[in-house]
Amino acid sequence: MLARLSSVLRLTVGAIYMAFAVAIFAVLVLVFLPSRSLRIRTCNVFGHVTGRVCLWLSGASVPDGIAEQVRATHPAIYISNHTSMLDIFVGIWLAPIGTVGVAKKQVVYYPFFGQLYAISGHILLDRSNHASAVDALKETAEIIRKYGIGVWMWPEGTRAKDGRLRPFKKGFAHLAIATRLPIVPVVVTGAHKAMQKNSLTIRPTTLGLRALPAISTDDWTLENLDEKVAQVYAAFDQALPDEQKALPLPPADRATGS
Repeated sequence: MLARLSSVLRLTVGAIYMAFAVAIFAVLVLVFLPSRSLRIRTCNVFGHVTGRVCLWLSGASVPDGIAEQVRATHPAIYISNHTSMLDIFVGIWLAPIGTVGVAKKQVVYYPFFGQLYAISGHILLDRSNHASAVDALKETAEIIRKYGIGVWMWPEGTRAKDGRLRPFKKGFAHLAIATRLPIVPVVVTGAHKAMQKNSLTIRPTTLGLRALPAISTDDWTLENLDEKVAQVYAAFDQALPDEQKALPLPPADRATGS
């Protein structure tokens, strides 16, 4: 009973905080409406502040120095595994200033956060429409080249209820070929225990956050794309604890998608 009340209190305070934070930053974003680059960077600042505050409100503890580890390589393509709503706050907190986000279009329906995202200049992806998704990735590559920024993505595409690594879609690899940015894998552990999919119950937990060494993409081609994606996938799988490792699947099924 106490745990439930604590969860409700955390969510309520978080919602109130988010409403005020979004109201302030939305004004700034609207002022910078003519400049997509400034809107993206303004929302990066919003993410640094709000992401860390929301993680604190959730009761999640994080390792020292992780932000510096991630931001040591920039610009880059930052990719992370996805098992919980908390992963969103991890991403917006850790993403360096000058990093565009790529999220499913349904994010605009998230209270407060989604509305700011809609005007932020970040990318909305319609995963149900392949042609639209391809166009969105082309737009992302153009923005990266134009503004000299990085990108944060969750290549699994959707959250895993059990915390286990899911097959990767290949959008991040196509971006790597188009931009030649290095890949920075950001491994998150324990988030699925804090807030499970389709649940509003928050359980204080210790998050494991680790930035793996940056991976050069200078030699990535369409011909070796499957091999390169599989190597990145294997690096994630090796870094995860046994309870979050991928279930045994044929190699061809582990890194599929668009």
